Amino acid sequence: MTRVPILMYHSVTDRPTSGTRPHAVRPADFAEQMAYLADRGFTALTFGELTAALDAGAELPERPVVITFDDGYADFHEIALPVLDRLGLRSTLFVTSGWVRDAGPHAAGRPLDRTLSWSQIREAAGHGVEIAGHSHSHPQLDQIPDRELREELRRNKALLEERIDRPVRTMAYPYGYSSARVRRAVSETGYQAACAVNNAVAAGRHDRLAVPRLTVGRDITIARFRRAVEDRGMPLIYLKYRAFTGGYAVVRRTRSALRAVATRQ
Repeated sequence: MTRVPILMYHSVTDRPTSGTRPHAVRPADFAEQMAYLADRGFTALTFGELTAALDAGAELPERPVVITFDDGYADFHEIALPVLDRLGLRSTLFVTSGWVRDAGPHAAGRPLDRTLSWSQIREAAGHGVEIAGHSHSHPQLDQIPDRELREELRRNKALLEERIDRPVRTMAYPYGYSSARVRRAVSETGYQAACAVNNAVAAGRHDRLAVPRLTVGRDITIARFRRAVEDRGMPLIYLKYRAFTGGYAVVRRTRSALRAVATRQ
């Protein structure tokens, strides 16, 4: 069975904000993690490359890995991209279009830290980074009405494609949550694959619109990182993450059902 660790990063900084702190990786830790992948012979694919290969039944490299970044924080350009370039590691950047620093009239939502500009996003694309969708204003997609959901997805995809002048075929769910309704809307928008979280190693059997990733945050030591990417038993912290995610998913489904009932009344 094909098993591929898909790593989920957010911010890479020594000075996180209160909002990004839980998922902000220290630059020294990030450099050590990326060096481990390079030294151990991992081949970094973009998320789009991975899913396209799986769909085509193509052979994958011996040690594939996917490195992803959510939201589009400025430190991706300042800190992460130079490390990735130096080591020859490809990556995928899931961009929230309304959070872009110079979004202008398209600005929407509340970024948790400094974000990339459109020119930096285009520069990243020129370095081989896959630019992918992450909604327009970063809402909880499974908690908003159909019309707003479609607008979030379509606006995000259209702006990204206009600004980087290339197709955008993949996306990731803000907060990692989706539902059958959200996944249907994602497919109808024209996305071919989407990332969730779930804190599990991705396998060929997974739904292409709910591919799991592994959270990499400040509490992931290099020992835990090694175990995760080598798939030699999940570190205990991922089991805790999964238990929390599963429990909260029940709460979210209940909230959504109650909201639907209230709307009909």
